[in-house]
Amino acid sequence: MKLRMEMDLTPDEARRVMGLPDLTAMQSRLVAEFERRMMAAMEESEPEAVMKQWFSLGSQGIEQFQKFMWDSARTASTRKETPKASK
Repeated sequence: MKLRMEMDLTPDEARRVMGLPDLTAMQSRLVAEFERRMMAAMEESEPEAVMKQWFSLGSQGIEQFQKFMWDSARTASTRKETPKASK
C-alpha cells in the first residue's frame, strides 16, 4: 500500500507538527550576545596593533613569501610529466 500525503505548512507549523521546540527566543538572545561581543572586540582593537600582528616579520615576511612563490613556480615548470600507459 502506498500513501502519499502533501501538506502545505509554514516552517513554524511544520516545527509544531513534528513536536520540535521553539528556539526563536534563544536564537535572538544568542545573536544579540554575539553582536555585543563583536562590537566590544572591535572597539578595543587598534588598527596599528592589527597591522603589526599581520605583518610581524615586516619585509622579511614578504621576501620569504616571494621566495616561496618563485621556488614553487620553478618546481612546477621543471617537473617532467610521466607518459601515460596506453591501453
